[in-house]
Amino acid sequence: MTAAWSEPDVRETFAEAAQAFADLVRRIPDDHWDGPGLGQWNLRSLVGHTSRSLITVETYLDQPAPHAANSAEELPTPAAYYVAAARIDPESVVGRGVAAGKALGDNPAEVVDALVGRVPALLKTVGNPLINTAAGGMRLENYLPTRSFELVVHSLDIAAAVSDIDGLEFSDQLLSEVARVAATSAVLLGRGIEMMLALTGRATLRPGFSVV
Repeated sequence: MTAAWSEPDVRETFAEAAQAFADLVRRIPDDHWDGPGLGQWNLRSLVGHTSRSLITVETYLDQPAPHAANSAEELPTPAAYYVAAARIDPESVVGRGVAAGKALGDNPAEVVDALVGRVPALLKTVGNPLINTAAGGMRLENYLPTRSFELVVHSLDIAAAVSDIDGLEFSDQLLSEVARVAATSAVLLGRGIEMMLALTGRATLRPGFSVV
């Protein structure tokens, strides 16, 4: 019998994705941190970039109230975030990832564990405030699925970069939430038909197809 479907709780799925990331970081061998990661990033920078999915949540919630109150809800959905994020300078993203990697220090797993122990717990004490993200103002509960998306996708990148790590597993609810963000982003970016043809076996995606 198929399990009953329930709408994902974005705070629970974020906590699951964060914990999976922390578990993965603890499995990275000591001699891999300076090795290849993704694109211009070595593995340390890739992990640093991924850790920002936790850091930004904490940072945005900690912004002074007057600053947050002056925001407008410019991005009403997680997919809208990725459409807006396409305008962010990619070199600045690379630079922040490198800086975050360096900030992990001598014990990256310990730093990530501390973030995962702190940030999901913080979410239990707040409502659904309007926050200022790098791409524009949006509600916390619309921002969290974008962070779950980043945590899942980059955990897969990390596992691929460290070839002796396998067995990553995510719940159906988390993967469904992440897939919804990706699919809706593709539609808003004008790539919905291409995606549908590929998902139904009628065509293949062109090289370089991406929603991020």
